[in-house]
Order: sequence, then C-alpha cells, then structure tokens
Amino acid sequence: MNTYQPGLHILATFEAPVTRLTDVAACRAVFDRLIDELGLSKVGEVYHSFGNGGFTAVVCLTESHVSIHTWPEFGRATFDVFLSNYLRDNSEKVRTFYAETLLAFAGTELTLDTVSR
Repeated sequence: MNTYQPGLHILATFEAPVTRLTDVAACRAVFDRLIDELGLSKVGEVYHSFGNGGFTAVVCLTESHVSIHTWPEFGRATFDVFLSNYLRDNSEKVRTFYAETLLAFAGTELTLDTVSR
C-alpha cells in the first residue's frame, strides 16, 4: 500500500484594494521574498499585465506552483498555491504562502478551498 500524500493545494478568492490588485511589481516582490524565505526553488515565471491594470502571475517551482489573477474592476483576485510533499511535508509552507499573500494584498477572504492531494 502506498501512503504517499502528494501535498496541500490552496485555492482562494479574496477582495482587495484596487491599488494592490494593479501593483504587479509589489506582487512579484512578495512572491520572490516568500519563495526565498520558505526555501523554495523557482524554475520559471510569467507576469502579464492587462489594459485595465489587472494582472496574471504564474510561478513554476520545483515543488509545483503559485498563481494569482486579479480583476481590479471587481475588486477581486483568485489565488492558488500547491507544493509537493515529495521530499518533505510542505503543508505549513503552503499555508504560510497564502496567509502572507493575503496580508500583502490587504485582502479579505471570500472563498477558501483546501485540497489534500
């Protein structure tokens, strides 16, 4: 019997001030800081800004990924982070990444789904 649990995946929607939802540079700084502080390994990233000021960011990690999509016209963002447990249990790092992102965006959580893979 295989007892391996691939990891924790958090998917969330939150409200945030428009100034936070349009600041792609601040988002990149927060993601880079968290990746460094949590000892994660970035393997690729894409940050794309839209004409309305919103943006999409996806960061691929050796451990898996983190992404955010913002809609400033609705005052909302969707976010997800998944980290594999291949070498260690990364569940607390997933929770920390989400909590710190929510804090950085001055967000108010609307939905939170946690999936144990």
